[in-house]
Amino acid sequence: MDALGTVIEAGYAAALLQASLVVLDVSARELLLFAGIWFLIGAVDDLALDVVWLWHLVRVRVRQGGQDMKGPDAPPMTFAVFVPAWDEADVIGDMLAHCLMRWPDRNYRLYIGVYANDPGTGLAARARAADDPRVRVVMLDAAGPTSKADCLNRLWQALQGDAAEGRFTADAIVLHDAEDVVHPEELQLYRRWLATHCFVQIPVRPLIDPASRLISGHYADEFAEAHLRKMPVRSRLGVAMPSAGVGCAFRRSTLAQLAAESRSDAPFATDSLTEDYELGIRIHERGGRGAFVRERDEQGDLIATRAFFPADLTASVRQKTRWMIGIALSGWDRTGWGGSAGDIWMRARDRRSALAAVVLVAGYLGLAFWLAGGLGALAELYAPEPPDPAARLLMMLTACTLIWRLVVRAACTGWEHGWAEAIWSLPRALVSNVIAIMAARRALMAYAASLKGADLPWDKTRHRIPPAPVPDARPVAAASFATGPGRG
Repeated sequence: MDALGTVIEAGYAAALLQASLVVLDVSARELLLFAGIWFLIGAVDDLALDVVWLWHLVRVRVRQGGQDMKGPDAPPMTFAVFVPAWDEADVIGDMLAHCLMRWPDRNYRLYIGVYANDPGTGLAARARAADDPRVRVVMLDAAGPTSKADCLNRLWQALQGDAAEGRFTADAIVLHDAEDVVHPEELQLYRRWLATHCFVQIPVRPLIDPASRLISGHYADEFAEAHLRKMPVRSRLGVAMPSAGVGCAFRRSTLAQLAAESRSDAPFATDSLTEDYELGIRIHERGGRGAFVRERDEQGDLIATRAFFPADLTASVRQKTRWMIGIALSGWDRTGWGGSAGDIWMRARDRRSALAAVVLVAGYLGLAFWLAGGLGALAELYAPEPPDPAARLLMMLTACTLIWRLVVRAACTGWEHGWAEAIWSLPRALVSNVIAIMAARRALMAYAASLKGADLPWDKTRHRIPPAPVPDARPVAAASFATGPGRG
């Protein structure tokens, strides 16, 4: 009887194992079919953007003879540079030093917004500014942290007060964060382009932390694609141009119009986690023109904002969560879809990140289940049915489009950061997907809670900045950026 019981138990185990493999096989087919269809839809979307981008690139190169386009000449302009700073004592001093060295002119004033309950940031800002009239440290009459938009609004009010009292008047407002490294020719670029546009955005060039090449480096890949490929297409189509919140400039009259339309005489939306993204859309909807500008200086260096992005997983997920909530989820409710076909297309692309995360989860689970079933087949425990011709065609198309996407991503990264980073971009694509999935889970939970009345969280990440050069060590015009090999 013991032997018979053992045989029966073995039979039950074999049957259970085979049933499990059947479930895995069926689940893998369904998940991969779902993911494959949506991957293919996304691939068609991306290929359409590639076609517009390549056509635009060819036309620009032919028209300019390979030279970067310069904006029209314009009369002198004064700038107010807004820098919101909560808990930024570690970076604000070096940021100010970079600005004051790289911008030796007197046609601007840095407005640094600090909080009374954050004395360290205020002390660091005042210590580096000393008595330089180009720096104004604004002590906010609110306990921090409030939000970036709230801080910017209070800096706007400080500028308005200065203008009313005749102390300083600005023609344009520039936005930067406390960890940014500015380019010496940035203000001159804004002056030229604001002569014909309401706001201007320059590229953002993430600095890659050698100790965190996978996590910090994936920002370099994403911004290389966005600011080499996607944003020029938006500019070409004449659709709403979102602001990145750093490395951007606005005519003062444009922000004054937005402030006048608000109930609190404030141009920045305090009820949004991505007030910078919405700002460009609001300007476009009121008939204002925005421009995304890629220019190089005489040394061939790209005029862009450099900054370190989060180098650890937790901080990166928190930051991506904030972006996803503000752009893909709550932004859907706040900014609508626009009026033109181009606007609808671009905003749909902006908001597909949450769906993309769901598709990625389905794809990875389907792949894992398929591999498990394959191991069972190799062990002769289960004989799965071969995929039908339509499924095979879908898998081939998905594989081809995936390879194309990785090639485009590597090409953009290589153009901006050198070909060593282009190779790193391949494994970083997986890291980027994992971060997107983790951020999507947090974003969907937070957004669902907000629909029930909860406040949306504003998670601030810790910042770092390259140390400022020693003053007078070399001429400002010769300042360079340690960004590694590349095109700029």
